[in-house]
Amino acid sequence: MKLNDAVFGVLLLALGATILFVVQAFPKIPGQQVGPALFPGLIAAGLCVGGLILLVRGWRERASVPWLVLQDWTRSPRHLLAFAVLTGAIVFYMLVSQKLGFLLSSAIILSALFYVLRVPLGKSVGVAVLATLVIHFAFYKLLRVPLPWGVLQGYAW
Repeated sequence: MKLNDAVFGVLLLALGATILFVVQAFPKIPGQQVGPALFPGLIAAGLCVGGLILLVRGWRERASVPWLVLQDWTRSPRHLLAFAVLTGAIVFYMLVSQKLGFLLSSAIILSALFYVLRVPLGKSVGVAVLATLVIHFAFYKLLRVPLPWGVLQGYAW
């Protein structure tokens, strides 16, 4: 599926403008010119510039490039199922990760994604569990990101 660049340009411009609006409320650090809003503001400004470039380019090409072009994969039941499982995995994680925990949620999601991509079930589960443990170690221990434990709270390390 291919969307005209103007569509993504509008989305990036809106995202950048929203971030610029939000970072204005970030607290200032007394005695310093650089505060917590600097880097998100710079990234947002870059999003706005990139969005504007895409918007102008897409608007110029609108006569030769349609707004939406469906690719061959959009007619493939296998690919549509993979897309649906991916979208469902994101929603699943948002809904249950706090109660179920990162370890269980991630293992379930990765197993489902591997399986829908035709990895044999045994390998899907094995690689999903291993990848979940590696990701958990990297984020929880090394980067100190507080991942939810959920039902495994009693076994937290």
